[in-house]
Amino acid sequence: MPEGPPHERVTVVLITWQRREEAVLAVDRLLRLPERPRVVVLDNGSTDGTSDALRRRHPRGTAGGDRLDVVVLPENQGAVARNTGVATATTPYVAFCDDDTWWDPGSLERAADVLDADPRVAVLTARIVVEPGGVEDDIVAELRDSPVQGAPGLPGPALGSFLAGASVVRRSAFLAVGGFSRRLWLGGEEELLAADLAAAGWELCYLEDLQVHHQASVLRESTRRRRNGIRNTLWFTWLRRPLPAATRRTRDLLRTLPRDRTSALGVLDALGGLPWLVRERRVLPPHAEARFAALEESQRTSKSRNYA
Repeated sequence: MPEGPPHERVTVVLITWQRREEAVLAVDRLLRLPERPRVVVLDNGSTDGTSDALRRRHPRGTAGGDRLDVVVLPENQGAVARNTGVATATTPYVAFCDDDTWWDPGSLERAADVLDADPRVAVLTARIVVEPGGVEDDIVAELRDSPVQGAPGLPGPALGSFLAGASVVRRSAFLAVGGFSRRLWLGGEEELLAADLAAAGWELCYLEDLQVHHQASVLRESTRRRRNGIRNTLWFTWLRRPLPAATRRTRDLLRTLPRDRTSALGVLDALGGLPWLVRERRVLPPHAEARFAALEESQRTSKSRNYA
């Protein structure tokens, strides 16, 4: 029986770096989805043969190969590589994926239906299941019980930010606010984009009907990721939050950071961006700031959103 045409509403954008075997497995899973999405892989300058392995496994002229685009970037652009993927897409919606995550069959179709039905929503974040074992990620309870107040009648709980590796975005909204910041690179990069979407009047939601599986790679630069996350949290805070809120968030973050070299370097990195922060600071309008103010208590107590 011949396969149908590629999905006309959702493209999957996957970023990878130096994880050839995991990237191949992730792409295999995506190409087997019943939605038959086009898959755009952004290879962040890997030197382990990732791009060649993907092209050999799914050559042009095959059912999978004709839905797969592998873009090799000259350097590791981190999360910013997703901007290239979104620009490459021609569908109205883009599902993000990492090389250690994969979408459940039917989730992309459901996301497209919900986004079609509610033009106020720019981002839908899925339920995350940790593998192996199929255990719900701790962050899901916080998403499900989000204290953020959104517009009436949203398809799910309103969010202040989102998790890029488990979200579907409206392409036009993403492009309108400029995508992920090049300065932030990778690690907590979503918060600034989420704030700018909210400032522009867009809604972000958690949707229980969507599901992503996450099997954390053992090939991780966890120290660098934590250092960047500390820096990026501080940068976002001083780029967009009003002075009293920025002061509170900074105080709370510094109180909870481990007293180690990585934390110190993250804070020093943040201080190094001070001239840029002063130049680019743009405080959120009240309706967008209210979303982040509502999250302050959960951020202080969260076990999923810390830098330990």
